[in-house]
Amino acid sequence: MRTEIDGPEPERAGGAGARRRPRRLSQLFARLSDEAKDRVTIASILDALGDRSFAALLVLFAAFNLIPLPPPSSAILGLPLLVVAAQLTYGSKRAWLPKFMAEKSISAEQFRSIMDRVIPRLVRLEEFVRPRYWPFWRRRGDRIIGVISLALAVIVTLPIPLGNWLPAFSVALLGLALSERDGILLAVGGGVALASIGVVTLVFGAATAAVQATVLWMF
Repeated sequence: MRTEIDGPEPERAGGAGARRRPRRLSQLFARLSDEAKDRVTIASILDALGDRSFAALLVLFAAFNLIPLPPPSSAILGLPLLVVAAQLTYGSKRAWLPKFMAEKSISAEQFRSIMDRVIPRLVRLEEFVRPRYWPFWRRRGDRIIGVISLALAVIVTLPIPLGNWLPAFSVALLGLALSERDGILLAVGGGVALASIGVVTLVFGAATAAVQATVLWMF
């Protein structure tokens, strides 16, 4: 399953009646929610995104991981995020997912429920987001954000209770910053990324210390 990522679709000729793609990600996700029928597969989402950039995929797949779900949901929902971030790091021009991922689906009601939570928050964020202070030239920033998102996506897939929320939130911020070329939001997302990596490091450190203490006590 592939989807073009060359940027927003230009306005089509034909006057006011010509169809345009929504500029804001919240509008795009709202349209996906409105058009959802029966079961929604990842493949159908990629088709609906059309030629939108990787930024939309980062925000969308990160949003799935912001919803508290029982394990091992993070390992399953984090895989598409991991694959997309890896392709962005590599510099791919097309997003691709293997068939076993593309065919994963949820009901239209579940998809709308997720979007009902995500879209209002995204709209509030978009009120403060605009192109400004973007520090990168051409596609260089795409790869840098891809590297950061890839590291965070690895954390998202780890079986840490509630440990996937902060890194997923950071990826969503980075994806939105990439979509709008907002350098300030990029800095905020990077700060949240550092905080999430620090939290996970502390958790693993505490868990390792607890295991060592238990072993010493037993033997």
